Amino acid sequence: MPLGDDIEALAASAARGDPAALDALLAAVRPEVLRLCARLLPNRQDAEEACQDALLALARGIARFEGRSSFHTWLYRLTANRARSTYRLLRRRWLVEAGGVPLPEPVDPRRTSVVAGTRLDLLDALDSVRPELAEAVTLRDVLGLGYREIADLLDLPEGTVKSRLHEARRQVRLRLAGEPGRDGDGRR
Repeated sequence: MPLGDDIEALAASAARGDPAALDALLAAVRPEVLRLCARLLPNRQDAEEACQDALLALARGIARFEGRSSFHTWLYRLTANRARSTYRLLRRRWLVEAGGVPLPEPVDPRRTSVVAGTRLDLLDALDSVRPELAEAVTLRDVLGLGYREIADLLDLPEGTVKSRLHEARRQVRLRLAGEPGRDGDGRR
């Protein structure tokens, strides 16, 4: 991948409508996008599908990149959201194809595709919390962005980001522990 300044310049040119810059940008960031998708979706085929979805979203949405955050930060948010969306789509597709038959437990998500019926507990838990909470915890705990980066990206005070992370982690922890009688907001 080119140096950070090169990527930022390509992103700025692509956002202004330069098709050659967009092509170069897509080629440059593809390995990073695939790596990020693989952090959320451990099955290679699922990660590749999410990567393609994220690159398509990048190409369609680059004009909305305003430069308020670094391009990489913007890209991480877009990629995390597309990977989670791809997971939900693959899971729904599997449920329809399988007729909603429950999965046998335990399933090793490193060796089984979502399409073939994998249940990735973390993504399921993230889907059970409000989207703004899931986004914050994904950006911080899965993709490794700093509090300040997340605050800038989401246009929120850093304290709000920390509060969302605390609540998201609490709810995800309850979901992963299988706490009975709890709804998606962690209430009884």
